Amino acid sequence: MSTQANRPGRLPAEFHSQTMPLEHLTIETNGPGLYEFTDRVEPFVRRHATTDGIVTVFVRHTSCSLLIQENADPSVRRDLQAFLARLVPPADDPSMDFITHRLEGADDMPAHIRAALTQTSLGIPVAKGRMLLGTWQGIYLFEHRDRPHRRQLVLHLAAGAP
Repeated sequence: MSTQANRPGRLPAEFHSQTMPLEHLTIETNGPGLYEFTDRVEPFVRRHATTDGIVTVFVRHTSCSLLIQENADPSVRRDLQAFLARLVPPADDPSMDFITHRLEGADDMPAHIRAALTQTSLGIPVAKGRMLLGTWQGIYLFEHRDRPHRRQLVLHLAAGAP
């Protein structure tokens, strides 16, 4: 009787634990805005990246999103937030009278729409233990809800065999 690890095309579990580490993060938000957390992904990559690969960042929620964005000028973040607020106003705005999902408040369905227009997962190339982000790029959680939240994220590194 063969196990999955011994089937053709399957790699042993020890290979995955060495080359595909996974870590969970929690980011506490204080309402709408962009929260940079590049400094929390970098140590994970440094600890585990022995070869080239890709780090995936995934947020386990449907009312916030992830972005890679400029981290030098704070006005970029303010402008992005203002743009999405104009594009998708709160559900109690007259232009949003078609919204039926209102159970969790006027900010909830618009938060789902904003998340659908952005991303809930990012893939960032890794080489020699470092993410290959540009000089002014940072990794952000984009909170779309009005109240503070504890957001759960997953980091997953896929790399070649050492």
